[in-house]
Amino acid sequence: MMMNPDLLENIFHMLKAEGVEDPAYQGLVAGLITQMREKTLRSIGVSGSQGSGKSTIARVLKKVLEDDGRTRVAILSLDDFYKTRSERLAMQAEHPLFAVRGVPGTHDVQAMVAAKKALLAGRRASIPVFDKGQDDRVGMIEVEAGVDIVLLEGWCLGARPEPSERLQAPINALEATRDGHGHWRRRVNAYLASEDYQSLFEVDYLVYFKAPSFDAILDWRVAQERQFNQGPRAMSREQLREFIGYYQRLTEWMMIEMAGRADLVAALNTDHGLAQIVNND
Repeated sequence: MMMNPDLLENIFHMLKAEGVEDPAYQGLVAGLITQMREKTLRSIGVSGSQGSGKSTIARVLKKVLEDDGRTRVAILSLDDFYKTRSERLAMQAEHPLFAVRGVPGTHDVQAMVAAKKALLAGRRASIPVFDKGQDDRVGMIEVEAGVDIVLLEGWCLGARPEPSERLQAPINALEATRDGHGHWRRRVNAYLASEDYQSLFEVDYLVYFKAPSFDAILDWRVAQERQFNQGPRAMSREQLREFIGYYQRLTEWMMIEMAGRADLVAALNTDHGLAQIVNND
């Protein structure tokens, strides 16, 4: 399917409005829209580490697809479907590290699966509103019936569990000092392997933004902190290193495993530019 010049121009302006400067992203978005239209895709997963740009591209796709006034798109983000704070605090009975949101097990996966199924079936769906400052839900919103395409996005969306032998040794200081026996990482892996998570991750097409290294992810997170969280609440580089350590194991496993399996892999440079686009579908 040929992309018309007006659509390409529209993509360019929407990317620019989101602060995306690399012109290669125009081709990426155009190619995705071509795939979606040619194959009549209805559920698309957008996955990638913190700071990889997955949420930005999901927003751009939604805007471009809805611009003709004939297509309705809903975005379901893992970041909206955390368990409540009280539920996650109760999970400390399994392991104290579950008090920190983000890893498999801390999401209300059943609610997200229900929302996904409802929207794809043409029904309305309820979406939690999660306030990261309060670390808790603050309400619900309704997405009306009649959605044509559902975009699911999240840092571990589409991930598969690690082989048990990879869980033996700690991967960083956080695991060495606070999960020395490996109970937390094995429980996270078990949650990821569950039918709830794996059924949520079933999509028509999976896009994966692959960071060049975990050090690059830390650099991106530090830059985000300086931009958005200035003042006394801002975290230092070392504090951020510990924080993203919760996600390091699964992030590095996805770099190995998902890069050869996702339908489209966008390999990133350290400056967020596109180094390579690989189609595996």
